[in-house]
Amino acid sequence: MATGRRRFLALVGGAIAASPIAWQTALADRRTVGFLLGLANDSEAQTRVQAFEQGLIKEGWTPGGNLRIEYRYAAGDAQRMNALAKEIVALKPDVIVGHSTPVVRALLRETDSIPIVFVVVADPVGDGFAESVPRPGRNATGFTNLNAAITGKLLTILTQIAPGLTHVGLMLNPDTGVSNGHFYLRPFETAAPAFAVEAMPLPVRTAADIERRIAELASKPRVGLIVMPDNFLTVYRDLIIANAAKWRIPAIYPYRYFVESGGLMSYGVHVIDLFARASEYVARILDGAKPADLPIQAPTKFEFVINMRTAKALNIEVPNILLAGADAILR
Repeated sequence: MATGRRRFLALVGGAIAASPIAWQTALADRRTVGFLLGLANDSEAQTRVQAFEQGLIKEGWTPGGNLRIEYRYAAGDAQRMNALAKEIVALKPDVIVGHSTPVVRALLRETDSIPIVFVVVADPVGDGFAESVPRPGRNATGFTNLNAAITGKLLTILTQIAPGLTHVGLMLNPDTGVSNGHFYLRPFETAAPAFAVEAMPLPVRTAADIERRIAELASKPRVGLIVMPDNFLTVYRDLIIANAAKWRIPAIYPYRYFVESGGLMSYGVHVIDLFARASEYVARILDGAKPADLPIQAPTKFEFVINMRTAKALNIEVPNILLAGADAILR
């Protein structure tokens, strides 16, 4: 169907070139996509936007041509998410893309009819966004993030790079985290005894909270830090990384860009891939598919990244087993 659309657009393009009236008609007929991201409008957000738009072009949709995209950025602010969700829905787009659990929750409060494609949502069925994975049944479908059991994997990596840890903190924001932060916290607390560490929840809502919680963690002996996927924590990633370095705390983060900013290591979903895949569902919905009939899809690409400069600064010798398993090593 996308190939047929491309041929059709080529014909329309010729007509537009020859006729101002045809151009005005094409603009009037173009479709609209609303896109609400939980992130700030920074380079990382734009990388995701670029992947999404490139995917749309492959499907025959041209942003600024036969497709208008209205972007909004919540910058990890829960109240701003709610206001922008109202704004996006008021535009009455043909489909909305929602990034992250709190964003999708806000959108679904505003509409139960406009199709929604979500990205980086951990528990869509548990949060009531869909009836089931194979048949969502409502007006939302999309692509999931890490599942709750990932905390065991993160603890394994952290204790391998820093043997002898006795306290590990899990940083989360109750206002913007999945299930108020409990989605990852419960399995983290369950898994901790098997690693002989004390689990320390580190709830944060402000920049001051981040500094205070990391200092509290640092007051304990032999500590490590796990930072979970969260819009707020992404926005304040530089502050988290700086304070982990200040207190010489080994930490593992959810995404590669934390490591590129100086974090020790990351393990998580390849998020750019999820945004590229989201364009396929948007195209299918614009072609007439219903979200209720499109199965929710799990991530297929993960990446483990290590920053050797940070390891050296922390006087950590990275085990060969981790080096061998890394997808990227930053030196």
